[in-house]
Amino acid sequence: MNKYIKATFKSRPNRFIAEVEINNKIATAHVPNTGRCKELLVEGATVYLMPSDNPKRKTKYSLHFVENNGALVSIYSQEANKIVYESILKEKIKELKGYDIIQREKTVGNSRIDIYLANEDTDCFVEVKGVTLIKDNIAIFPDAPTERGKKHLEELIELKKTCHRAVVFFLIQHPNGNSFKPNWKTDPDFSKTLVKANENGVEILVYKCKNTLDKVEIIEKSLSYDLKN
Repeated sequence: MNKYIKATFKSRPNRFIAEVEINNKIATAHVPNTGRCKELLVEGATVYLMPSDNPKRKTKYSLHFVENNGALVSIYSQEANKIVYESILKEKIKELKGYDIIQREKTVGNSRIDIYLANEDTDCFVEVKGVTLIKDNIAIFPDAPTERGKKHLEELIELKKTCHRAVVFFLIQHPNGNSFKPNWKTDPDFSKTLVKANENGVEILVYKCKNTLDKVEIIEKSLSYDLKN
């Protein structure tokens, strides 16, 4: 049984904090997503908060879900990594089966790749990107310029060049998204680098979630993508 508290979104003073209304009282909640989410976090939207009893926290709540166009959307970006990791463990992602070693956060150079897979013959580095922006049922990433995201793609390209398998995994966290494309308008640098990564052998995988307040799980079917501008 879920422990979420239903609330109404009021505003987002900065990227980490949201003002919400609970039983006619204003409260603050942590937003665990550094993206803009401006199409989702609109005044009056119904949101779901996870309470915390940690006395050291600055906010009592974290904002995990928002209702948008009849769908429950997960905006907890770190959850995307966990969902993909657990799905690989349960062999729900056909392209990533057959590995004996499955671990999170593998250090490569000066950064960490989200998931590392290996067996006797080969290994694989997987970088996960959670996607919440939807236009005409197409999932688009990123919703704000991301130099960090571009850097991750460049690292995957170098890994591929040194004979490692490399995958960028887009997890659509909005149930209304049925395919994927990069956001050329908002971040052309990331989009160009994604094309370059694909041309250099970095694999692109696109899956989406099925969301309820009790469970967020991956749908076991890869989706299509279009890299054209």
